[in-house]
Amino acid sequence: MILLTLAVSLKSLRPTCTNGICNKASTLQISFFYMALYTMAVGAGGTKPNISTFGADQFDDFNPNEKQIKASFFMRWMFTSFLGALVATLGLVYIQENFGWGLGYGIPTIGLLLSLVIFSIGTPIYRHKNRAAKSPARDLIRVPIVAFRNRKLELPINPSSDLYEHEHQHYIILVVEKGNTPALRFLDKAAIKERSNIGSSRTPLTVTQVEGFKLVFGMVLIWLVTLIPSTIWAQIYTLFLKQGITLDRKLGPNFQIPAASLGSFVTLSMLLSVPIYDRYLVPFMRRKTGNPRGITLLQSLGIGFSIQIMAIAIAYVVEVRRMHVIKAKHVVADVFNAIGLLEFFYDQSPEDMRSLGTTFFTSGIGVGNFLNSFLVTMVDKITRSTECDEAKSWIGDNLNDCHLDYYYGFLLALSIINLGAFFWVSRRYIYKKEMGEDSLYVQGEAKV
Repeated sequence: MILLTLAVSLKSLRPTCTNGICNKASTLQISFFYMALYTMAVGAGGTKPNISTFGADQFDDFNPNEKQIKASFFMRWMFTSFLGALVATLGLVYIQENFGWGLGYGIPTIGLLLSLVIFSIGTPIYRHKNRAAKSPARDLIRVPIVAFRNRKLELPINPSSDLYEHEHQHYIILVVEKGNTPALRFLDKAAIKERSNIGSSRTPLTVTQVEGFKLVFGMVLIWLVTLIPSTIWAQIYTLFLKQGITLDRKLGPNFQIPAASLGSFVTLSMLLSVPIYDRYLVPFMRRKTGNPRGITLLQSLGIGFSIQIMAIAIAYVVEVRRMHVIKAKHVVADVFNAIGLLEFFYDQSPEDMRSLGTTFFTSGIGVGNFLNSFLVTMVDKITRSTECDEAKSWIGDNLNDCHLDYYYGFLLALSIINLGAFFWVSRRYIYKKEMGEDSLYVQGEAKV
């Protein structure tokens, strides 16, 4: 953030402008600017997957009261994130456009330094969970390799006695995925005890290690079907923003809403929707279903994806100039999606790899944005070449002279296909055992 602030503040690091016309940035200026952006990306890659995970780890799963509070943690986390986004889209954007980019970036830089100080103050009281393995990622890689090496072995009839596992005392201070599940049975060969009797002295992998890989594999499938919804979410900050530029944004003779601030309407609605979801919808559904969360994590995602399809359908029908009215429906979908996804990936991760779960959440958003850029580029290129006479693209520079409704129809078709894939994956997904459950696993088909 310091580098980015310098890039827009120092004259030597930014292009010179005369009467609103700016010269082309030099190679040095472009290099410094992108170095700042990628430095920020590397830092965010370290904090975003870990900070929400570390916050959730402060709650004790063995304490019923703390476990109940933990159920609302991710909603409160998302609420504060939306609050920060509101300050950025309203306050900082206005400051940047009216007082300069240096001040606009300098304020969050100071805020970031302050947050680092506050975080450091809490160091003595933070909880740190113990690990069962020194390198959980290494164990994750070993499972399919060892299973393939043992491919000629027969799967045991009695997994509880014929698959290798540590004694129960090994897991006393840990919450683990202890117990074999019927999914991906081929991988169970990595834990067959007879492995040491066929010329190998190496200890087989444990059932817990194998089940950890199964969890991550299932999460990868869920992650794949979240990419299209993340692409839909990207429209708010791309095409909707472009449409906002064409609107009459004046409030009175002397004030005009910055186009970049139009996203604040989405954020405001999210800030209203999250407490309603947490305080009213969840308790109501909890009484109806008996589920502590009100509905299952995958049900929350399914509802969010379905509402998102409704929003895209409206975008297809409504005239392009008035497309921004569907943002309210997008918000409802995102309350189910954002909170449900973050909690799902954290909750279903192996205990030693919690940060990997939240990495799925953040990376899905990032890949969705890249996928959106790819789709826009390809659709523009293909449709421009097919309109031979007028070279009219679905997504042109002039939104009043293109077929943006066709593009939303294309996204609608992709969303429907993706929803079908989600239902197929979720019905076969096996939830991780939660503390206090008598059964070893919960079959997704019975819950979704």
